[in-house]
Amino acid sequence: MILIIGGDKIEPIKEFLKEKQGEDIVEHWDGRKVRVTHKIIPTQTNHILLITDYLNHNTMYHFKKEAKRKNIPIICSKRSVNSVAQSYTDYANR
Repeated sequence: MILIIGGDKIEPIKEFLKEKQGEDIVEHWDGRKVRVTHKIIPTQTNHILLITDYLNHNTMYHFKKEAKRKNIPIICSKRSVNSVAQSYTDYANR
C-alpha cells in the first residue's frame, strides 16, 4: 500500500502508481489541516509519497520522523505526474 499525503486532485497520480508501480491500494490524506498529524500510518504501508506543494512544514516533518521510526521509505514530489515519475526514478537510482 502507498500512503499519499498532500495534494487535492490526485487521480492522475493514483493511475500512474497503479499502472507503472503496480500498486493496487493507494490511500490519500490531504494534509491541509494540522490534525492529519494525529493519524497513524497504516501497518501495511510500503512507502509514503509526500506531495510537497500542499503540505506545511510541520506536517512534513512529523511524517518524515514517523516513517523513519517505522523504517518506511519516503518519496517527496510536487503534484504533477511527471514530477512523481521523476521522483520514483530518482529513488530507484539511489
